[in-house]
Amino acid sequence: MAAKADGMGEIEWQVSEAPVPYERAVAAMEERVAAIRTGAAGELVWLLEHPALYTAGTSARDRDLLDANIFPVHRTGRGGQYTYHGPGQRIGYAMLDLRRRGSDLHAFVHGLEEWLIRTLARFDLKGERRAGRVGIWIDEGGGRENKIAALGVRVRHWVSFHGVALNVDPDLDHYRGIVPCGVSAHGVTSLARQGVAASMADVDAAMKAAFAEVFEISIPGHDTLTEIQNGNLRFGKDLTTSS
Repeated sequence: MAAKADGMGEIEWQVSEAPVPYERAVAAMEERVAAIRTGAAGELVWLLEHPALYTAGTSARDRDLLDANIFPVHRTGRGGQYTYHGPGQRIGYAMLDLRRRGSDLHAFVHGLEEWLIRTLARFDLKGERRAGRVGIWIDEGGGRENKIAALGVRVRHWVSFHGVALNVDPDLDHYRGIVPCGVSAHGVTSLARQGVAASMADVDAAMKAAFAEVFEISIPGHDTLTEIQNGNLRFGKDLTTSS
């Protein structure tokens, strides 16, 4: 499925039904990023799941890997610390040419956060940013907050890869082997834990529509906006992020 952005060519969407091994996904992203840079291929958003595993970003601390024997641990070039990927979690890898979007990394990260927030809003959940804590959080009340989505990106020659991970209905006990994103004071949650019974197809549809809003593209079959504003700020020009 391709989505056309005015003056930006087409953004291709791919959805993998079966879990994709992590090394295979990274190799595919590397190949696509090189092709986007040279103009041999267009931009791509890839929705997928991984088998159960941990990844360690460039800021990962050894002490945050609590048990290295539960699942395979993959060292990766994305930003961030330790996180979990596995069945029931929707991964969104965004391979985009940021030169077409103002070459503003902070704005791009803010846009990824907004993508997740707007996706959650379609299920009547309020996802929130937190200063000093990467990811999207759910306020559980009583001073408790749990992370429902993570993000970590890498940019090479202004082409992005890696992206976001939204907990739909994973086994949350699988997080026990790490300190997720280096934050020990808060836990993790999911759509299912929040009482939302959504299929992966439901989540994919919500993510596609929310992406179109945030990144100002048109996807056939979805109601989209050509200009999205956040307060008085417009993505790609003057948004900033504390993540």
